[in-house]
Amino acid sequence: MSAAWKHRPEGGGWLALWLIRGIARYGGRAVSRALLLPITLYFLAMRGPERRASRTWLQRVTGRQAGLWQVARHIHCFASTILDRVFLLGGELDRFDVRVRGADALHRQLDQGRGVLMFGSHLGSFEVLRVLAHSRPEMRLRVVLDVAHNPAITLLLDALNPEVARTVIDAGQDGPSVALAIHEALEEGALVALLVDRVHEGQAGIGAEFLGRPAPFPQAPWLIAAATGAPVVLGFGLYRGGRCYEVVFEPFSDGIRMRRQDRREALAALVSTYAARLEHHARAAPYNWFNFYDFWQDDEARDDRIPAGPAAGTGEHVAGPGRG
Repeated sequence: MSAAWKHRPEGGGWLALWLIRGIARYGGRAVSRALLLPITLYFLAMRGPERRASRTWLQRVTGRQAGLWQVARHIHCFASTILDRVFLLGGELDRFDVRVRGADALHRQLDQGRGVLMFGSHLGSFEVLRVLAHSRPEMRLRVVLDVAHNPAITLLLDALNPEVARTVIDAGQDGPSVALAIHEALEEGALVALLVDRVHEGQAGIGAEFLGRPAPFPQAPWLIAAATGAPVVLGFGLYRGGRCYEVVFEPFSDGIRMRRQDRREALAALVSTYAARLEHHARAAPYNWFNFYDFWQDDEARDDRIPAGPAAGTGEHVAGPGRG
């Protein structure tokens, strides 16, 4: 697959994140959000590949032409969730209105002392899914994160919540080491959360229809689920504007089983079912899509240079994306 998205520099880098952290910590969320406007205009003007990817995505998911206003709104949604990480990782959940749906099935699995796999995506906020840990402080939560790919976020996590940072399983390790760490966490009855919508460089993928076109999805999470036999739950943390989030948990499987001779067909069926659920939520919350690259790898994104003059005059308060 094309790995261009992975080699894009992080939007703003560590300096921007630490600046926003300082403003957020000492000025509050309202002041921080007001300061996003100049950052919005900068990223809208300077981050061409992400801008084009946003336009392509919005046109595909809505079936309508997307202008700069819609692209700005898209980037703003992403920026808002990045800002909110400061407060969510700092344990300040009471700042937000978080509505949770579907947690009962997940609680029943955890009540049995079983380890559970929670599959998330780059749709919405992954951090807000930690609301479950807030309601169950005794729960072990392990998050699988590529530390080398997210150095600024990793440093931020270390500074804001070193206890949570210590629970991260580094996805940048070799495959067997990651699988072993996940297996051990499940054996301890932990909830192991990982993102399952991107095929990383060097990883095997499998195609599934997504918004009417085949798109690549990773095989590894499903093979790990089959190897461990752990229950699988889907998690979506959708940003609804202002201080509102909607967290949705969906039971996916009580335990995946597949025979070796049927593995290819079984994987295709699992990924297809997952892609359908991802598409359902993406259509319901299109501005929550934070894969700012050519997800289908068909190079359809066309040049959409900002015209001369007062380009973005959108009035949207936006901060730009990094690698999504």
